[in-house]
Amino acid sequence: MKKCAVLGSINMDMVISVDRFPVAGESRIGTGFVQTPGGKGGNQAVALARLGADVVMAGCVGNDAFGDAYIETFKKNGVDTGLIARVDGVSTGLAFIEVEESGENRIIAVNGANALFKGDKVCAAVEAMKDRDIFLFQLETDHESAFEAIKAFHDEGKTVILDPAPAAAIPDWVFQYVDIITPNETELIAVTPDIEGGKDERMRALYSKGVRTVINKCGKDGAYVFSGGEIEHVPGFEVKAVDTTAAGDTFNAGLARALSEDMDMLSAVRYANAAAALSVTALGAQGGMPTDSETRDLMKGR
Repeated sequence: MKKCAVLGSINMDMVISVDRFPVAGESRIGTGFVQTPGGKGGNQAVALARLGADVVMAGCVGNDAFGDAYIETFKKNGVDTGLIARVDGVSTGLAFIEVEESGENRIIAVNGANALFKGDKVCAAVEAMKDRDIFLFQLETDHESAFEAIKAFHDEGKTVILDPAPAAAIPDWVFQYVDIITPNETELIAVTPDIEGGKDERMRALYSKGVRTVINKCGKDGAYVFSGGEIEHVPGFEVKAVDTTAAGDTFNAGLARALSEDMDMLSAVRYANAAAALSVTALGAQGGMPTDSETRDLMKGR
C-alpha cells in the first residue's frame, strides 16, 4: 500500500446543535454541545487513518490544552504526529460550528497556529516526507507555502490531491502541478473565475490548465469526474444525515486511501462517496468517519 501524507490545518471544533439557524440579531437556545477535533487537514489525516492508511500529518498547533488533546486524538487513531510543530504564544486553531436538525452547518474558523504553518516549517515537512507517495492539501494554511510544496512534490513524481477549500482563487501556474483537484460546487466557481458557463465548462477549463483529473464533489448526488474523455457521474449513497461537517474531507481521504491500493479512478471515487456518506451519520467532524470495512460494506449493500 502506498504511503499518504497530509499538510494543512488543525482545529478544535466547538459544535452547537440548533433546531434552526438564528437570523441576524436573534438569540436562540442550543440543543446540544460537543468539543471535537476538526480542521480540514486534521480531518483528512484522521479519516485516512480510520480507513487503514499509513498517514503522517504536518501542521502546527499551539502549546495549549487544545493542542495536547488533538495530538492525543491523532495518536489514538494511528496518525504519525512527528511533523506537527508546537508553537508558543498562540492558540491551536479553533472553529465554531452551528448544526441544524437537517444536518446543514455554518462555520467560523480562527486560524491560530495554522497561520504559522508556512515558510521554513513547510520546507522542513517537504524534506521529511520524501518517502511518501500521495499528498493531500487544502487552503486553510498559507497559500503560497502550500503551492510551493505542491510543486516540489509533483517534481518528485508524487501524487498531489488538492481540496480547494475554503473557496479561493488559485494562480494558474499551480494547476499544472496538481494531479487531482476536488472542488464542490461553490469551490468550482471560485477556482475558475474567468470561465462562463456551468459545471462541464469549468471542469474542462481546469483540465486544460494542467490538472490531470477534476472531481466535482456534489454531496449526496455523488461526484463528477473528468480526466480528458467524457465527464462521468459516480452516484452517491443515501443515508440519514446528522452532521455534514467534514464530509468533503472524508471524501478526499477515501479517494487517497483507494488510490493507495491502486484502484482505478472511478472505483476510487465510488469508495470516496461511500466513506463521505457514512461520515455524515454522526455529530462532529470526525464522529462518523468510517473504517475501511464499514465503507466496503456500504458499497456492497447498494
